[in-house]
Amino acid sequence: MNANARVFILNSLAMNDPQRSPTLLWFRDDLRLSDNAALKWAADHGPVIGLFIDETINRSIGAAARWWREQSLNALAQDLSFYGVPLLRRTGNPLEILPKIVSEMEVKAVTWNRRYHQPLCEVDATLKKNLRDKGIEVHSHPGFLLTEPWEVSTTTGTPYKVFTPFSKAAWEVARVHAYETVKNNVPVPSHLTGPEDVELPIPEMEQPFWATTLVKECAPGEKNASEKLFDFLEHLQDYPQARDSLARSATSKLSAHLRFGEISIHRVWAETAAIDSEGTELFLKELLWRDFAWHRLYALPHMDTQNVRMQFNRFGWSWDPSEKDKLNTPSTPLIPTKADQFHEDLAAWRAGKTGIPLVDAGMRELWATGSMHNRVRMVVASFLTKNLQIHWRHGEEWFWETLVDADPASNAFNWQWAAGSGDDASPYFRIFNPVTQAKKFDQDETYIRRWVPEYGTPSYPDPIVDLKESRQTALDAYSAIK
Repeated sequence: MNANARVFILNSLAMNDPQRSPTLLWFRDDLRLSDNAALKWAADHGPVIGLFIDETINRSIGAAARWWREQSLNALAQDLSFYGVPLLRRTGNPLEILPKIVSEMEVKAVTWNRRYHQPLCEVDATLKKNLRDKGIEVHSHPGFLLTEPWEVSTTTGTPYKVFTPFSKAAWEVARVHAYETVKNNVPVPSHLTGPEDVELPIPEMEQPFWATTLVKECAPGEKNASEKLFDFLEHLQDYPQARDSLARSATSKLSAHLRFGEISIHRVWAETAAIDSEGTELFLKELLWRDFAWHRLYALPHMDTQNVRMQFNRFGWSWDPSEKDKLNTPSTPLIPTKADQFHEDLAAWRAGKTGIPLVDAGMRELWATGSMHNRVRMVVASFLTKNLQIHWRHGEEWFWETLVDADPASNAFNWQWAAGSGDDASPYFRIFNPVTQAKKFDQDETYIRRWVPEYGTPSYPDPIVDLKESRQTALDAYSAIK
């Protein structure tokens, strides 16, 4: 065994033999100990080595999500150290890293929980074949979604493109999986034990320069995820009436915890379903919406970069000419836009200085907290893609960088939903009016005044666009491609 990669071996309860070959557990978006199928399988097969790889072969994780992940990994490493399990950290290509560790550590078995973005699925399939060819036992497990993409399909065997029939078909599958989770009740495996005094140095990662505000607003880690779920379920009966209230902030706040797998999605479903409340079914459908986004990404691997509805390839999005190829913009846009105006409008939107109070409040909340109320996410996305007619990819990329819960499926799916270019998208003519939305969901302006303290003073800027005129311009542009 390589001396530079010394591993403290975890002993199983069934065989307390430090010489037994270890199992390598590859953590990805499943940073928890309880209800973790791969962890249970590894613990059942003897000594365990934990591994996390910061992969460089796919889209780099955004700055805010990276900050959250680092805190979550720190918490996971501490939890594992209690049982004597080391967590190795590597950066690079898993196709190179994982076989090297298997060789150095004399690993005889590898396990992980599955993921559903095709480029990464291909990596996993290649690794599984290559390792098995070398005599290494490899097992993958479900657990990131309520339903796996191949478990839910239409009567013709094709993936669903519309949420309502998808949710009806997926409901029973999700319920059964959640029931199995409760029945099996898989906490931290009791035989997860190991030697004492294990030192687990965790390398410091560069943090975004606004991380000081994230620290105040965010609480990553498995323990905090469980507390969030408990707090939310205590007030589940208020969810239907309060979820859209911007001042009350009555949403679950579980999205980042689920994004990094700090809590089992099956556990969230099971514990929610056990409560007889008006909010139960509504929230469970929100969980299925997450599944739906991932199922669509599984079927459409380029959903995060390409319009799902091809007619929008002819739409006259505002764009930076230098990024035309990147955004799949046609050679002759229907509505040419000067680059300087594009940059001014996009910068104002990002900074929350558009002169539209609800839009500005949402964008400032995003910057300060790494999150944004879901109702406001729809408003700011509609404003960017329709009132400003800026390509949805510019918005998706900003959210990718600043949201702690940004993931490849939900981020792209929801942006295409708002822009009208995706599956089961909001009808293009549904343009969220920020003024109307504020009057309805922030009646006393509590939310707006919290994030935009200069609102109502001479220092607050005039609107960068007329909402009525820009709405009509957007509708005219859409008529040209229908």
